Amino acid sequence: MTLRLGVNIDHVATIRNARGGAHPDPVRAARQAAESGADGITAHLREDRRHITDQDIDRLMAEIELPLNLEMATTEEMLEIALRHKPHAVCLVPEKREERTTEGGLDVAAGHNHIAPYVRQLADAGIRVSLFIESDPVQIAVAEAMGAAVVELHTGAYCEAALAGDEAEVQRHLELIRAGAVEAHKRGLEVHAGHGLTYDTVKPVAAIPEIIELNIGHFLIGEAIFRGLREAVTTMRGLMVEARK
Repeated sequence: MTLRLGVNIDHVATIRNARGGAHPDPVRAARQAAESGADGITAHLREDRRHITDQDIDRLMAEIELPLNLEMATTEEMLEIALRHKPHAVCLVPEKREERTTEGGLDVAAGHNHIAPYVRQLADAGIRVSLFIESDPVQIAVAEAMGAAVVELHTGAYCEAALAGDEAEVQRHLELIRAGAVEAHKRGLEVHAGHGLTYDTVKPVAAIPEIIELNIGHFLIGEAIFRGLREAVTTMRGLMVEARK
């Protein structure tokens, strides 16, 4: 199956918001990502608006032709925004005010009664619903039972193990991701993956045939400082293609 690349532009907005004003513009970054081979744009509208803002979502919906994947917490405010804009997809993620970035997957098993109504309302509006979860068979089974179309498998622990140079943990987490992708695919779910992926860690995940989309942001925006966003995205796309072969 074709492997798609979704580029997360949140941290272009982080840099902009550090000083205020309009630059750098995350919508411009989305355009450059599209020109460089991205298949979609991902943006996380957090409750505290620490990076992406409501105005950014308005502009992305109006100005970008690529599908928008809106990451959001399961709150009534975010549900109203998603139902008003109707992006191509919504990825439900855990969110804590004090965290620097999303920490771990959404516990859809423990949170079933709270999360299921959000999945239902978004799906009824024609929005493709994804759940950002750990590669765990229970979480995957509950995601299917909820009626989600997609699961995005959390790759953060795998990437942290790679950064630490712990090869045993790298292989353990990679096997969990592989097993989760197979299980989700068997259940008829579309399988995505993401969080923390870099040039050094992307290929083993990209090589898993059941995974059809990777969402990558922070690393690409960091690389863009040194080599430009177009080259950063093009290089990542090339590594994904090599892995798929």
